[in-house]
Amino acid sequence: MLRSLLFLPGNNPNMLINAGTLGADAVIFDLEDAVSPDEKDAARILVRNTMKYMNLEACEVIVRINSVDTSFWMEDINALLPYKPLVFLLPKTNCKDDVLKVCGYLSECEKKLEAEEGTAFVMPLIETAQGVENAFDIASCSKRIKALFLGAEDLTADLGSKRTKDGREIEYARSRLVVAARAAGVDVFDTPFTDVNDDEGILDDALLAKNLGFSGKASISPRHVSAINRVFSPSSEEIEYAYEVMMAIKEAKEQGKGAIALRGKMIDAPIVQRAEKTIAMAKALGIRGDENE
Repeated sequence: MLRSLLFLPGNNPNMLINAGTLGADAVIFDLEDAVSPDEKDAARILVRNTMKYMNLEACEVIVRINSVDTSFWMEDINALLPYKPLVFLLPKTNCKDDVLKVCGYLSECEKKLEAEEGTAFVMPLIETAQGVENAFDIASCSKRIKALFLGAEDLTADLGSKRTKDGREIEYARSRLVVAARAAGVDVFDTPFTDVNDDEGILDDALLAKNLGFSGKASISPRHVSAINRVFSPSSEEIEYAYEVMMAIKEAKEQGKGAIALRGKMIDAPIVQRAEKTIAMAKALGIRGDENE
């Protein structure tokens, strides 16, 4: 389960060496925007060696490869696929053809490596107007799709709008991606909050993303990781209520009741589903276990 995704420049050895200690559920080794063209080869080697030799068991590994309109993306996959990153993050995904091109190449590479086909996942990074409008087609085009990811900086540049802290300019894109991802049955991750010194702002922005339905949120600073993890983890009150819901449902079944109320509110299927999800999340995070059921 991923709540926080932390970008780390692929050409910064000091940050890469600490990747597993920064508290993020996943680190994104960035070979695209953070790396100039003349440093691509060196960054690729640095990321490869980090994955090969460093202990990264505390977090999942995602690699942002270069976009399919460059000459670098296949080299990125060639170098890093043998070290089994969880996901390849595909920037500037405009349409499903971009994804299918990468998926096809992954299949070819897996065969050459004699690896099980389909074990490498793809996370399309949606950061253009065209990508937003094609979000569902992108999210549903391949079984390799792990999630959608919103990139607001490039998106607002494409839209000709100003990027602001309150995010009014990306309201539509956020909602569109959440609906598309959920309709396709995949996760969806929110864009980073870029003011690394605004501790209240990151909490507000993360809470907004959670309330919109995002699975988690990306960060460009280790400073924001704890706030994201806190917001996207169930609170003790939410967990307690979830267990109360499940207990009420159990008692209703035992008593042969077709309907049950809790705290003055009828318990219906969506409430049960939320409770089940909350309990599953709590267990996955080690917050509360079976003994409380």
